[in-house]
Amino acid sequence: MNLVRLAMTAVVLVAGVGVTADAHAGTGRLTDLDRLRRDTAAVHALGLPGVQARLVTPNGRTVVATAGVADLRTGHAVPPDGRFRIASTGKALIATVMLQLVAEGRIGLDDPVEKWLPGVIRGNGNDGRAITVRHLLQHTSGLHDDLPDFATAADYREHRYDVYTPARLLARTLRHTPDFTPGTAWRYSNVGYIVAEMVIDEVTGRPWHEEVRQRVLAPAGMRDTTWPGNLPTLPGPHARGYHEFGAGELTDVTEQVIVDGGAAFVSTTADVNRFFRALLGGRLLPPAQLAEMTRTMPLGPEFEELLPGARYGLGLFERPLPCGGTYWSHPGGGSGYTSDNGVTHDGRRSVSVSVSGTRPGLALQHQRATDTVVENALCGPRGL
Repeated sequence: MNLVRLAMTAVVLVAGVGVTADAHAGTGRLTDLDRLRRDTAAVHALGLPGVQARLVTPNGRTVVATAGVADLRTGHAVPPDGRFRIASTGKALIATVMLQLVAEGRIGLDDPVEKWLPGVIRGNGNDGRAITVRHLLQHTSGLHDDLPDFATAADYREHRYDVYTPARLLARTLRHTPDFTPGTAWRYSNVGYIVAEMVIDEVTGRPWHEEVRQRVLAPAGMRDTTWPGNLPTLPGPHARGYHEFGAGELTDVTEQVIVDGGAAFVSTTADVNRFFRALLGGRLLPPAQLAEMTRTMPLGPEFEELLPGARYGLGLFERPLPCGGTYWSHPGGGSGYTSDNGVTHDGRRSVSVSVSGTRPGLALQHQRATDTVVENALCGPRGL
């Protein structure tokens, strides 16, 4: 259950809407609080169990809205500071570390992968000599995604504790021919980022997730973000994650080992906001490397309908705003949770959304509803 699966592939749950905010006095226009509460409730109304969203305004004011329930069995409310798996949002963390290493002169974006992982990517037309670090981060490597996934609830129960090494995951990919010649097209590739993690290990001599912790989480003040390794549980508080395997039936999939390490990070909406504000605010990368990260290209066809008008840089999506201009983001989906987020170009206005439920048949409606949360939050009063 990853972002690609959700892209390619309703009973409405009745619950209250909870809001905490530093609200403005009425002005005859919808406030940030009004919009966030309304838009969060609309996501929940699709039949998604729980939603939390957090907006940070340019003056540092925080607005938080929740809708639905954290647990379908108990009916407990969604915690406004609940933890969740950020899934592919973790790719932005990995890309940031890689670009820091570029800034330090320890690796080049146009280095072939073969330089750091000699002989590792070979076979069936796959060749690490033709794939660069830039290709990995940009989803232009041509490496075919073949990550294990759960097809049914029974499959989940049987395989939720399975553990895969990066080498074993890469071996699955190498059974396939490349999707295209490296650098000639764009296609979302989780395995490309798994290879990037392997490169970070080799360049630094340390585990890639430790480099993320030291280089990104600590300086950004992300104290509630952790990497669980092969631990299948989440620290509290958290909403439980659900996935729809069959029509109308939600299975609790909270407890599982996340085989894609970069998708395993557990965070909060507050910490995700801290990351994107620090990144676009220039506190994690020098200007030259931030410019490389935000140099974008069009998406491949499987993502164009899901994210219309979006472009991709190195670990970041650039998306249009209805009020004009664009914003930066990296959504994630799978493992019973989806996340969306956005930050303005100056890093001063940001929003993060977590949804504790995945329904593949509603992937497009789900994305449109969370897009509305993000766009209205970033546009502010001008957007309505």
